[in-house]
Amino acid sequence: MAEALSVMPAAVLRNLADKLYEKRKNAALEVEGIVKQLASAGDHDKITSVITLLTTEFTYSPQANHRKGGLISLAAATVGLTNEAAQHLEQIVPPVLNSFSDQDSRVRYYACEALYNIAKVVRGDFIVFFNQIFDALCKLSADSDANVQSAAHLLDRLVKDIVTESDQFSIEEFIPLLRERMNVLNPYVRQFLVGWITVLDSVPDIDMLGFLPDFLDGLFNMLSDSSHEIRQQADSALSEFLQEIKNSPSVDYGRMAEILVQRAGSPDEFTRLTAITWINEFVKLGGDQLVPYYADILGAILPCISDKEEKIRVVARETNEELRAINANPAEAFDVGAILSIARRQLSSEWEATRIEALHWIAILLNRHRIEVLIYLNDIFDTLLKALSDPSDEVVLLVLDVHACIAKDSQHFRHLVVFLVHSFRLDHSLLEKRGALIIRRLCVLLNAERVYRELSTILEGESDLDFASIMIQALNLILLTSSELSEIRDLLKQSLVNPAGKDLYVSLYASWCHSPMAIISLCFLAQTYRHASTVIQSLIEEDINVKFLVQLDKLIRLLETPIFAYLRLQLLDPGRYLWLFKALYGLLMLLPQQSAAFKILKTRLKAVPSYSFNREQLNRMPSGDYYEFLPQMPDEHEKKDGDVTEDGGSSYSRLNFNQRLNEFQEMQKKHRVHTKSQRTSRSLSTSLPKEAQKEEEPQRQQSIDLNVPPSRSRRNSGQLQR
Repeated sequence: MAEALSVMPAAVLRNLADKLYEKRKNAALEVEGIVKQLASAGDHDKITSVITLLTTEFTYSPQANHRKGGLISLAAATVGLTNEAAQHLEQIVPPVLNSFSDQDSRVRYYACEALYNIAKVVRGDFIVFFNQIFDALCKLSADSDANVQSAAHLLDRLVKDIVTESDQFSIEEFIPLLRERMNVLNPYVRQFLVGWITVLDSVPDIDMLGFLPDFLDGLFNMLSDSSHEIRQQADSALSEFLQEIKNSPSVDYGRMAEILVQRAGSPDEFTRLTAITWINEFVKLGGDQLVPYYADILGAILPCISDKEEKIRVVARETNEELRAINANPAEAFDVGAILSIARRQLSSEWEATRIEALHWIAILLNRHRIEVLIYLNDIFDTLLKALSDPSDEVVLLVLDVHACIAKDSQHFRHLVVFLVHSFRLDHSLLEKRGALIIRRLCVLLNAERVYRELSTILEGESDLDFASIMIQALNLILLTSSELSEIRDLLKQSLVNPAGKDLYVSLYASWCHSPMAIISLCFLAQTYRHASTVIQSLIEEDINVKFLVQLDKLIRLLETPIFAYLRLQLLDPGRYLWLFKALYGLLMLLPQQSAAFKILKTRLKAVPSYSFNREQLNRMPSGDYYEFLPQMPDEHEKKDGDVTEDGGSSYSRLNFNQRLNEFQEMQKKHRVHTKSQRTSRSLSTSLPKEAQKEEEPQRQQSIDLNVPPSRSRRNSGQLQR
């Protein structure tokens, strides 16, 4: 210190602390001259002492004017050192950098000015302090004082020039600092950072692309800034990097893909569009590098397919097609389970288009990697079943396509039908609203006869009798009306002459017993008119309730459709189809006379031409149970409906209608007992105290709901009713 005082006049030291800028400036010029003389003499020890004096007594002084004088004198000393300044920078630069955080804005301003002058002198030697200077400038770019900001901008431009010229700049050391600052929200800092990224990327010797994953997320974050200028700068920088990626032979797609996936879900529209555009390019360029990230990418694409912005939807769909076109191998890190998980999750999306594409992906995976998909079947099966309740018909049809693909194996077929029945049991509205669509589609995809046989087998032993009755009525209506089941209807029409038809008839009969009207319909379809007449006559008072009459009304109307044209034409030959007449008249007798169905059937029967009848035929028609006539075979001229078979013999012994009738009566007996039990339960509940009634209400309501008949008898024949 004493050595420094020996070369520094007291007047100079006094003026350095003066409140007037001119005096401080003149004193600094004298310091420059003193240091220049010492440098010429090579007396660096005294130079070190002078710098130490200026630092300790001035730049670290509690007095603001002292600090100002110290900063300007350090810059002057650097100018005096000229080419020899580099060896003293370790003393000069740190106190200046420290002054950037001074509470006095004028001190901060002078610090910028001092460092600017120092940088002009030392140029490339300045790089060793780059990180500290960058950090300081980053803070000053958001300074509350406009003059300080302006000074910082000037210094920033000079530092950028120095860095672009220098071969000593270390990008590896700089990137951690940049990454740390990228999430700052201050708009001035953001502009500062984007400016530096752009400048460094323009330097040929600096590989910013290789470090892009470190600050890519921060750039995307800036796309949603409130400042249009910042958004524009960030977008410009990203566009430049994307172009470099297209032209680069080696890019780390993986790390960036993770960032893009997150940004594709941004609430900001512009950010989503930019992210999905990048993903689109990555899918085209990335190749095998992206295989481990396919699931994440798909998770980003599927929601964007339903984006409110058309541009995003277009790019997302294009990307989805590109991704689907890549046939990756599970042995090459292609995670089938992860993609299935994404598709399953997107099945719960509120957007129809996303749900549809998710189903397409499941179908594609089933076709390409069936074995791997079936391993994860338990994880997706319940979700696929729930999707059958989707409000979109297109989604439901696609779900059924997926189910059908799974059900190619017999064990999975059984599994599907069992769960389908279970779903209908739990949600009757699903059966009512979507039952026809689901059953018809499955019949197309999985063979109608196979589907109906399996459903019949399951429903035959159904413990919930109310549900079984509703389900059978629904299946029967589909059987009688759907074009997809025409082959089954044709086969059933041959039940008396074709072993396959007989086998199907018997297979359906056991479960169709849950509904009297379904059995009668089945008999009409199979042309077992004798048995139909017997079933009608076996009905007792308890069977003929409101629900039965509603179903009967529906059957009468169906008899007028093209499906039953053959039956109506058979009325022209009463000599052969006497049992058909008896069955139809039996139904007529069950209908209320004032009902529309009564008038329809009566009109149809009256339309039969009178010449078709003769008294001998009518007298020959038995009035009692026809089973007593079974041992008697009619001669060639007296063959009745249901008697003729392929080999000329009788089919009744082979179909064993006595056994069928017993099955029907036993099942109806179960239904009667069940109905009585429900009535008893309801009667007891009405006699309970009010408190107990409240506890029983949920269960009672369920029973009541299952027994309420439809409010209208006229329903659309294509809609399933309970």
